[in-house]
Amino acid sequence: MKNLLKTNIGRLRIIGFLEGISLLVLVFISVPLKYYFDYPELTKTLGPIHGALFLLFLFNTLSVGVEQHWKFATTTWKVLLACFIPFGTFYIDRSILSKL
Repeated sequence: MKNLLKTNIGRLRIIGFLEGISLLVLVFISVPLKYYFDYPELTKTLGPIHGALFLLFLFNTLSVGVEQHWKFATTTWKVLLACFIPFGTFYIDRSILSKL
């Protein structure tokens, strides 16, 4: 874990993991609680946290892409797209980021 914090790609992987977890909790737990059980408090709390992690992931992806000279057409767009899809950040971490 300490090794991941030392590199930009490692930090991107950690942020991707946290963003992926926050998206899953938001989509599969918080939103159903809000609309089916009339319990919006978790959405009000988790929504801004997920939004901040989402933006952090986007900015870090672009920063690492420029630093590592990723071609946008082959790598960067895949990593950016992953944060919009549930389980996408975990897939990208395993298929692209862990190999770097």
